[in-house]
Amino acid sequence: MQTYIGTKIIRALPMTRQEYNDYRGWQLPADENGDDEGYLVEYVDGGKANDQRHAGYISWSPKDVFERSYRPMQGHGLPPHQQRVAEEKYELNEKLGKLLAFFQTEIFSSLPEAERSRLRNQARFMDGYSAVLQERIVAFGEQQ
Repeated sequence: MQTYIGTKIIRALPMTRQEYNDYRGWQLPADENGDDEGYLVEYVDGGKANDQRHAGYISWSPKDVFERSYRPMQGHGLPPHQQRVAEEKYELNEKLGKLLAFFQTEIFSSLPEAERSRLRNQARFMDGYSAVLQERIVAFGEQQ
């Protein structure tokens, strides 16, 4: 096995395990503690949305795991121009997620092939742009 370290941009909201289960409309399993502190995490760097209220994939993370893995970007020494890059990537990924979801609709299917092709090209360019922004964000950590 090889060891990896990842960099992701996420959105998060403090929430107990019970609150997360309630939010999702799920029953808390009998062997889990609903009072466990944690976070609802929305991955904005990819992953198919699994809840219609969110553009990205959501899950729940225990507080200790979350806090070892993620740090707030604001207040951690990122200069404003670097913070803007992270925000730009977040906004771009939200738009890309919506475009990819549009591809699954009847409206998209009813468009002429030339327009569908242009939209697919748009998605490819957006994905490439997102990858460049990700490289820049990773480099920010190497510069500190």
